[in-house]
Amino acid sequence: MFTGIIEQTGTLIGLVDRGGVRRVTIEAPGIAARLREGDSLGVSGVCLTTLEPDPIYFHADLAQETLNRTSLGTLQPGARLNLELPTAAGSPLGGHIVQGHVDGTGVMTALDPVIPETRPDFDRQTTDWTLKVRVPENVRQWMVPKGSVAVEGISLTIADFDGEAISIAILPLTYWRTNLHTLSVGALVNIEADVLVKLAAMQMQSAKKPEFELTASWLVANGF
Repeated sequence: MFTGIIEQTGTLIGLVDRGGVRRVTIEAPGIAARLREGDSLGVSGVCLTTLEPDPIYFHADLAQETLNRTSLGTLQPGARLNLELPTAAGSPLGGHIVQGHVDGTGVMTALDPVIPETRPDFDRQTTDWTLKVRVPENVRQWMVPKGSVAVEGISLTIADFDGEAISIAILPLTYWRTNLHTLSVGALVNIEADVLVKLAAMQMQSAKKPEFELTASWLVANGF
C-alpha cells in the first residue's frame, strides 16, 4: 500500500521488449540503493516489482495488463517518473490509501498558474497551479468533489468535477517535487480512484439489488 506522497522522481532510461513483457530501466539515485530484488515500488502510480537494483538504477517488467491500463508503455527515454516506497505498518497516512492499481489513463487538458503570467510579480516558483484532467468513462463514477484521487501516483483532492474532467489545486511543492512540471497539455496520466469510494459505491449497488427478481424468463424457465 502507498499513500500518494512522492519521495522523489526518477528518469526513464529505456524500454526493452522481452518476450511477453516489456522491461523498463529507471535511474533513481537515492531510492534505488534502498531497494532489494522483489520489492514493490510505486512508479507514477503503478505498483511494480523491483528487478536487479543497484545504487543508481533498477529494472521492472511491465505485463500486458500494465501496458494496456497505464501510460508507462507509451513513455520515451528521459521521461520523469514519480517514485514512492510502500508505507510501513504503523506509519502516518500522509495522503490517502493508494494501491498502485491504476484504473485507466486520463488526459491532461490544462495546468495553469493561479497568478496570471502577465503580472509583473509572477513567480513560477511560489504560485499555485490548477490541474485539469479528462478522466476515462470507467472512472468517472468514482470522482467526488472534495474526495481523493491519485494522479501519476500523487495523492490529490478533487476541487471540482464537471462530469467529464476533474479540477485540482496544485501547491508549489507538489508542482516542483513531482513530475507535473515536466508534463504538457495532452499528456496521458495514470488515474487511480479512491478505493474507499469504490467500496462505498459497491455496497450501495448491492443494497439496491433485490435478493430475488420475478421475471418472465424465470417463469418460462420454471414451467409457468
